[in-house]
Amino acid sequence: MEATLEKKNVSTEMLPDVLEGLQKPQKTLPSKYFYDQKGSELFEEITELDEYYLTRTELQIMQEKIQQIANRLGEKIQLVELGSGSSFKTRLLLDHLQNIHSYIPVDISRSFLDDVAQNLQEEYPELKIQAIATDYTKSLHLPEIPDAVKRIIYFPGSTIGNFTKENAEEFIGLIANSLHQNDGLLIGFDLVKDRETLLAAYNDSLGVTAEFNKNILQRINNELGADFDLSGFEHKAIFNEEKSRIEMHLVSRSKQVVNIGGENITFEKGETIHTENSHKYTLSSFREMTNPHFKEVITWTDSNEYFAIQYLHN
Repeated sequence: MEATLEKKNVSTEMLPDVLEGLQKPQKTLPSKYFYDQKGSELFEEITELDEYYLTRTELQIMQEKIQQIANRLGEKIQLVELGSGSSFKTRLLLDHLQNIHSYIPVDISRSFLDDVAQNLQEEYPELKIQAIATDYTKSLHLPEIPDAVKRIIYFPGSTIGNFTKENAEEFIGLIANSLHQNDGLLIGFDLVKDRETLLAAYNDSLGVTAEFNKNILQRINNELGADFDLSGFEHKAIFNEEKSRIEMHLVSRSKQVVNIGGENITFEKGETIHTENSHKYTLSSFREMTNPHFKEVITWTDSNEYFAIQYLHN
Protein backbone atom coordinates (compact mmCIF):
# COMPACT_ATOMS: atom_id res chain seq x y z
CA MET A 1 0.00 0.00 0.00
CA GLU A 2 1.22 3.46 -0.85
CA ALA A 3 2.37 5.68 1.98
CA THR A 4 0.05 8.52 0.89
CA LEU A 5 -3.09 6.50 1.56
CA GLU A 6 -6.32 8.45 1.05
CA LYS A 7 -9.77 7.63 2.45
CA LYS A 8 -11.12 6.42 -0.91
CA ASN A 9 -8.27 3.90 -1.14
CA VAL A 10 -9.07 2.62 2.34
CA SER A 11 -12.68 2.06 1.23
CA THR A 12 -11.51 0.18 -1.85
CA GLU A 13 -9.67 -2.24 0.38
CA MET A 14 -12.34 -2.19 3.07
CA LEU A 15 -15.09 -3.87 1.03
CA PRO A 16 -13.27 -7.17 0.37
CA ASP A 17 -11.92 -7.16 3.94
CA VAL A 18 -15.41 -6.70 5.40
CA LEU A 19 -17.11 -9.24 3.15
CA GLU A 20 -14.41 -11.83 3.74
CA GLY A 21 -14.68 -11.43 7.49
CA LEU A 22 -18.48 -11.50 7.65
CA GLN A 23 -18.70 -14.62 5.48
CA LYS A 24 -16.63 -16.72 7.90
CA PRO A 25 -18.33 -19.21 10.26
CA GLN A 26 -17.25 -16.92 13.12
CA LYS A 27 -17.93 -13.50 11.68
CA THR A 28 -15.08 -11.01 12.13
CA LEU A 29 -14.16 -7.45 11.22
CA PRO A 30 -10.58 -6.09 11.07
CA SER A 31 -10.00 -3.90 14.12
CA LYS A 32 -8.01 -1.41 12.02
CA TYR A 33 -11.34 -0.12 10.71
CA PHE A 34 -12.29 1.19 14.15
CA TYR A 35 -10.16 4.25 13.54
CA ASP A 36 -11.97 6.68 11.31
CA GLN A 37 -12.28 10.22 12.68
CA LYS A 38 -15.14 9.32 15.03
CA GLY A 39 -13.52 6.06 16.13
CA SER A 40 -10.24 7.79 16.90
CA GLU A 41 -12.08 10.40 18.98
CA LEU A 42 -14.00 7.72 20.88
CA PHE A 43 -10.81 5.84 21.62
CA GLU A 44 -9.31 9.00 23.06
CA GLU A 45 -12.34 9.17 25.36
CA ILE A 46 -11.79 5.54 26.38
CA THR A 47 -8.22 6.27 27.42
CA GLU A 48 -9.52 8.76 30.00
CA LEU A 49 -12.05 6.39 31.63
CA ASP A 50 -11.48 5.29 35.22
CA GLU A 51 -11.75 1.61 34.31
CA TYR A 52 -9.29 1.84 31.44
CA TYR A 53 -6.03 1.49 33.36
CA LEU A 54 -3.84 0.87 30.30
CA THR A 55 -3.20 4.42 29.09
CA ARG A 56 -2.99 5.83 32.61
CA THR A 57 -0.49 3.18 33.69
CA GLU A 58 1.64 3.47 30.56
CA LEU A 59 1.76 7.24 30.98
CA GLN A 60 2.79 6.82 34.62
CA ILE A 61 5.71 4.61 33.56
CA MET A 62 6.71 7.13 30.90
CA GLN A 63 6.57 10.04 33.35
CA GLU A 64 8.52 8.24 36.07
CA LYS A 65 11.13 6.66 33.78
CA ILE A 66 11.36 9.19 30.97
CA GLN A 67 14.91 10.27 31.71
CA GLN A 68 16.11 6.66 31.81
CA ILE A 69 14.26 5.95 28.55
CA ALA A 70 15.59 9.07 26.82
CA ASN A 71 19.14 8.35 27.96
CA ARG A 72 18.90 4.80 26.65
CA LEU A 73 17.55 5.88 23.25
CA GLY A 74 20.38 8.39 22.84
CA GLU A 75 20.76 11.35 20.48
CA LYS A 76 20.21 12.13 16.78
CA ILE A 77 17.04 10.06 16.45
CA GLN A 78 14.40 9.72 13.81
CA LEU A 79 11.38 8.87 15.98
CA VAL A 80 8.76 6.86 14.07
CA GLU A 81 5.49 6.41 15.96
CA LEU A 82 3.11 3.72 14.70
CA GLY A 83 -0.56 4.34 15.43
CA SER A 84 0.22 7.80 16.66
CA GLY A 85 -3.18 8.65 18.15
CA SER A 86 -3.03 11.97 19.98
CA SER A 87 0.78 11.68 20.44
CA PHE A 88 0.41 12.75 24.09
CA LYS A 89 3.01 10.28 25.39
CA THR A 90 5.23 11.22 22.48
CA ARG A 91 5.49 14.76 23.81
CA LEU A 92 7.39 13.36 26.79
CA LEU A 93 9.94 11.85 24.41
CA LEU A 94 10.16 14.98 22.27
CA ASP A 95 10.75 17.07 25.40
CA HIS A 96 13.57 14.84 26.66
CA LEU A 97 15.37 13.51 23.58
CA GLN A 98 18.50 15.42 22.61
CA ASN A 99 19.19 16.64 19.05
CA ILE A 100 16.20 14.80 17.58
CA HIS A 101 16.46 14.55 13.80
CA SER A 102 12.78 14.13 12.87
CA TYR A 103 9.42 12.80 13.99
CA ILE A 104 7.34 10.54 11.71
CA PRO A 105 3.78 9.88 12.97
CA VAL A 106 2.15 6.96 11.13
CA ASP A 107 -1.57 6.16 11.29
CA ILE A 108 -4.34 4.83 9.07
CA SER A 109 -6.70 7.79 9.66
CA ARG A 110 -5.49 10.65 7.46
CA SER A 111 -7.75 13.37 8.88
CA PHE A 112 -6.94 12.54 12.51
CA LEU A 113 -3.25 12.20 11.69
CA ASP A 114 -3.14 15.59 9.96
CA ASP A 115 -4.68 17.25 13.02
CA VAL A 116 -2.11 15.63 15.30
CA ALA A 117 0.80 16.60 13.06
CA GLN A 118 -0.41 20.20 12.78
CA ASN A 119 -0.80 20.56 16.55
CA LEU A 120 2.65 19.11 17.18
CA GLN A 121 4.24 21.34 14.55
CA GLU A 122 2.82 24.39 16.29
CA GLU A 123 4.26 23.19 19.61
CA TYR A 124 7.63 22.19 18.12
CA PRO A 125 8.21 24.63 15.24
CA GLU A 126 11.86 23.62 14.78
CA LEU A 127 11.10 19.89 14.58
CA LYS A 128 10.92 18.22 11.18
CA ILE A 129 7.59 16.34 11.09
CA GLN A 130 6.45 14.14 8.21
CA ALA A 131 3.07 12.45 8.73
CA ILE A 132 2.45 9.21 6.84
CA ALA A 133 -1.06 7.76 6.43
CA THR A 134 -0.76 4.05 5.72
CA ASP A 135 -1.60 0.59 6.96
CA TYR A 136 1.67 0.08 8.81
CA THR A 137 0.82 -3.58 9.52
CA LYS A 138 1.54 -4.47 5.90
CA SER A 139 4.60 -2.44 4.97
CA LEU A 140 6.80 0.34 6.26
CA HIS A 141 8.14 2.80 3.69
CA LEU A 142 10.01 5.35 5.78
CA PRO A 143 12.02 8.44 4.79
CA GLU A 144 15.74 7.95 4.28
CA ILE A 145 18.02 9.19 7.03
CA PRO A 146 21.77 9.91 7.23
CA ASP A 147 24.00 7.14 8.56
CA ALA A 148 24.64 9.13 11.73
CA VAL A 149 20.93 9.17 12.63
CA LYS A 150 19.41 6.35 14.68
CA ARG A 151 15.88 5.20 13.85
CA ILE A 152 13.65 4.41 16.81
CA ILE A 153 10.24 2.94 16.11
CA TYR A 154 7.77 3.74 18.88
CA PHE A 155 4.71 1.49 19.22
CA PRO A 156 2.87 2.55 22.39
CA GLY A 157 -0.57 1.86 23.78
CA SER A 158 -0.47 -1.97 23.89
CA THR A 159 -1.68 -2.06 20.27
CA ILE A 160 0.48 -5.15 19.77
CA GLY A 161 -2.16 -6.94 21.84
CA ASN A 162 -4.69 -6.51 19.02
CA PHE A 163 -2.68 -8.92 16.86
CA THR A 164 -2.98 -12.68 17.10
CA LYS A 165 0.14 -14.20 18.63
CA GLU A 166 1.26 -15.41 15.20
CA ASN A 167 0.62 -12.06 13.51
CA ALA A 168 2.30 -10.23 16.37
CA GLU A 169 5.52 -12.15 15.81
CA GLU A 170 5.31 -11.50 12.06
CA PHE A 171 4.78 -7.80 12.74
CA ILE A 172 7.74 -7.65 15.12
CA GLY A 173 9.74 -9.23 12.30
CA LEU A 174 8.48 -6.59 9.84
CA ILE A 175 9.64 -3.85 12.20
CA ALA A 176 13.01 -5.54 12.75
CA ASN A 177 13.56 -5.72 8.99
CA SER A 178 13.03 -1.95 8.70
CA LEU A 179 15.79 -1.26 11.22
CA HIS A 180 19.57 -1.21 10.93
CA GLN A 181 22.32 -1.87 13.44
CA ASN A 182 21.95 0.37 16.54
CA ASP A 183 18.30 1.18 15.68
CA GLY A 184 15.61 -0.03 18.04
CA LEU A 185 11.96 -0.54 18.98
CA LEU A 186 10.27 1.08 21.98
CA ILE A 187 7.03 -0.82 22.59
CA GLY A 188 4.27 -0.98 25.20
CA PHE A 189 2.23 -4.07 26.07
CA ASP A 190 -0.33 -5.09 28.65
CA LEU A 191 0.51 -7.70 31.28
CA VAL A 192 -1.59 -10.59 32.58
CA LYS A 193 -3.55 -9.61 35.72
CA ASP A 194 -6.75 -10.44 37.60
CA ARG A 195 -9.87 -11.12 35.52
CA GLU A 196 -12.02 -8.45 37.21
CA THR A 197 -9.64 -5.62 36.35
CA LEU A 198 -9.33 -6.84 32.77
CA LEU A 199 -13.07 -7.12 32.12
CA ALA A 200 -13.88 -3.74 33.67
CA ALA A 201 -11.46 -2.04 31.28
CA TYR A 202 -13.48 -3.21 28.26
CA ASN A 203 -17.00 -2.90 29.75
CA ASP A 204 -16.95 0.66 31.08
CA SER A 205 -19.93 1.95 33.02
CA LEU A 206 -20.46 4.95 30.70
CA GLY A 207 -20.78 2.79 27.58
CA VAL A 208 -18.04 4.54 25.62
CA THR A 209 -16.40 1.23 24.67
CA ALA A 210 -19.78 -0.04 23.45
CA GLU A 211 -20.18 3.07 21.28
CA PHE A 212 -16.61 2.63 19.99
CA ASN A 213 -17.33 -1.01 19.12
CA LYS A 214 -20.56 -0.18 17.28
CA ASN A 215 -18.93 2.69 15.39
CA ILE A 216 -17.21 0.17 13.12
CA LEU A 217 -20.67 -0.70 11.78
CA GLN A 218 -21.46 2.98 11.29
CA ARG A 219 -18.23 3.41 9.35
CA ILE A 220 -19.16 0.49 7.09
CA ASN A 221 -22.54 2.17 6.51
CA ASN A 222 -20.88 5.50 5.74
CA GLU A 223 -18.12 4.29 3.46
CA LEU A 224 -19.58 1.16 1.86
CA GLY A 225 -23.27 2.11 1.73
CA ALA A 226 -24.27 -0.78 4.02
CA ASP A 227 -27.51 -0.78 6.03
CA PHE A 228 -26.48 -1.95 9.50
CA ASP A 229 -29.04 -1.05 12.19
CA LEU A 230 -26.75 -0.25 15.11
CA SER A 231 -29.58 -0.76 17.60
CA GLY A 232 -29.75 -4.36 16.41
CA PHE A 233 -26.36 -5.16 17.96
CA GLU A 234 -24.98 -5.01 21.49
CA HIS A 235 -21.44 -4.80 22.78
CA LYS A 236 -19.91 -7.75 24.63
CA ALA A 237 -16.38 -8.21 26.00
CA ILE A 238 -15.14 -11.51 27.43
CA PHE A 239 -11.83 -12.86 28.70
CA ASN A 240 -10.58 -15.94 26.83
CA GLU A 241 -8.30 -17.44 29.44
CA GLU A 242 -6.94 -20.16 27.17
CA LYS A 243 -5.65 -17.59 24.68
CA SER A 244 -4.88 -14.97 27.34
CA ARG A 245 -6.90 -12.26 25.64
CA ILE A 246 -9.91 -9.99 25.92
CA GLU A 247 -12.29 -10.50 22.99
CA MET A 248 -14.72 -7.80 21.87
CA HIS A 249 -17.86 -8.90 20.05
CA LEU A 250 -21.00 -7.35 18.60
CA VAL A 251 -24.00 -9.58 19.31
CA SER A 252 -27.00 -9.64 16.97
CA ARG A 253 -30.19 -9.02 18.95
CA SER A 254 -32.38 -10.81 16.40
CA LYS A 255 -32.26 -12.63 13.08
CA GLN A 256 -31.51 -10.00 10.45
CA VAL A 257 -30.05 -9.43 6.99
CA VAL A 258 -27.55 -6.68 6.17
CA ASN A 259 -26.69 -5.57 2.65
CA ILE A 260 -23.07 -4.61 2.02
CA GLY A 261 -21.87 -3.81 -1.49
CA GLY A 262 -24.72 -5.79 -3.04
CA GLU A 263 -24.07 -8.84 -0.83
CA ASN A 264 -26.64 -9.96 1.74
CA ILE A 265 -25.17 -11.10 5.05
CA THR A 266 -27.50 -13.03 7.36
CA PHE A 267 -27.18 -12.84 11.15
CA GLU A 268 -28.88 -15.28 13.48
CA LYS A 269 -30.14 -14.11 16.85
CA GLY A 270 -27.21 -14.24 19.29
CA GLU A 271 -24.62 -14.59 16.51
CA THR A 272 -21.56 -12.44 17.07
CA ILE A 273 -19.08 -10.41 15.07
CA HIS A 274 -15.63 -10.75 16.63
CA THR A 275 -14.23 -7.23 16.28
CA GLU A 276 -11.08 -7.12 18.38
CA ASN A 277 -8.60 -9.06 20.48
CA SER A 278 -6.45 -7.61 23.23
CA HIS A 279 -3.80 -10.16 24.17
CA LYS A 280 -2.17 -10.02 27.57
CA TYR A 281 1.44 -11.14 28.01
CA THR A 282 3.82 -12.13 30.72
CA LEU A 283 7.34 -10.75 30.44
CA SER A 284 8.60 -14.22 29.56
CA SER A 285 5.96 -14.90 26.89
CA PHE A 286 6.63 -11.53 25.25
CA ARG A 287 10.37 -12.17 25.30
CA GLU A 288 9.83 -15.56 23.68
CA MET A 289 8.00 -13.82 20.83
CA THR A 290 10.57 -11.06 20.26
CA ASN A 291 13.75 -13.07 20.85
CA PRO A 292 14.13 -14.26 17.22
CA HIS A 293 14.25 -10.62 16.07
CA PHE A 294 15.90 -8.66 18.90
CA LYS A 295 18.68 -9.85 21.17
CA GLU A 296 18.77 -7.06 23.78
CA VAL A 297 15.88 -5.87 25.92
CA ILE A 298 15.38 -3.28 28.65
CA THR A 299 12.09 -3.32 30.58
CA TRP A 300 10.25 -0.67 32.60
CA THR A 301 7.05 -1.52 34.53
CA ASP A 302 4.74 0.11 37.06
CA SER A 303 4.69 -0.88 40.73
CA ASN A 304 1.64 -3.15 40.22
CA GLU A 305 3.18 -4.75 37.13
CA TYR A 306 0.04 -4.00 35.15
CA PHE A 307 1.90 -2.79 32.06
CA ALA A 308 5.36 -2.92 30.51
CA ILE A 309 7.44 -0.75 28.19
CA GLN A 310 10.43 -2.37 26.52
CA TYR A 311 13.31 -1.12 24.42
CA LEU A 312 14.39 -3.83 21.99
CA HIS A 313 17.55 -3.68 19.89
CA ASN A 314 20.43 -5.77 18.56
